[in-house]
Amino acid sequence: MSTSRTALVTGASSGIGAEFARHLAAEDMSLVLVARRRDKLDALAQELAERHQVRVEVVVADLSDPAAPRAIVEELRERGLAIDVLINNAGLSGSEAFLATDWSSLAAEIQVMVTAVTELAHLLAPGMKERGWGRIVNVSSLAAFAPPGESLLYTGIKSYVLNMSQALDMELKPFGVHVTALCPGFTRSEFHQTMGSADAAAKLPSVLWQESDEVVREGWTAVQKGKPVCVPGRVNKVLSHAMRPVPFRAQYVMGRTFNPFAH
Repeated sequence: MSTSRTALVTGASSGIGAEFARHLAAEDMSLVLVARRRDKLDALAQELAERHQVRVEVVVADLSDPAAPRAIVEELRERGLAIDVLINNAGLSGSEAFLATDWSSLAAEIQVMVTAVTELAHLLAPGMKERGWGRIVNVSSLAAFAPPGESLLYTGIKSYVLNMSQALDMELKPFGVHVTALCPGFTRSEFHQTMGSADAAAKLPSVLWQESDEVVREGWTAVQKGKPVCVPGRVNKVLSHAMRPVPFRAQYVMGRTFNPFAH
């Protein structure tokens, strides 16, 4: 991989985002790491720069701020950085029922995982198209194939990411830009602690879990091959196919039966 390639990774401070940064640095890519926690980003940047002798830039930003995507791109312009690879990984999910959650929290969830994902692609894809090469990975979820869950925006949001990614891939692939929706299932990271669902997740069978580096390897291979959708892991592939034919009425019942907010 040419060292002229530069990748921007959001949510790079831990989990799948940090593993994407490690994987791309190992392929001699320069990196721009984006997240809210400067200490985590600085530590990762130092690790990758020393291990792989690549350029690593840090941009501290909160993607729940509507101004963040454009501010990030402006910062890139000031630093003279053109982005060839975009990893839209930053995530957020509520831990309370819809009506028990204040609007600012719901708006932040939508901003981080819908608006910022879409806006960053809209801002950075034109440069990729002009240069005739680009890769965009939008981290969706196995939940995108699942029935809706009572009170959860998450399944709807991830379904949007899945469909939006495929639509962008159709438009951009003729110009050398591949877009892939990466749809992992249960992945060992900080996400479930942040969601407040760590206890419930810990009770799940080990066969359902993947490590972040496994997810990243499959996702990067998929986008390089031009696959618009990647469901990593054999078990997840089976589950995604099994969930698709479920009738809408059955989906509704399932969504209420497995309600994480039920008391």
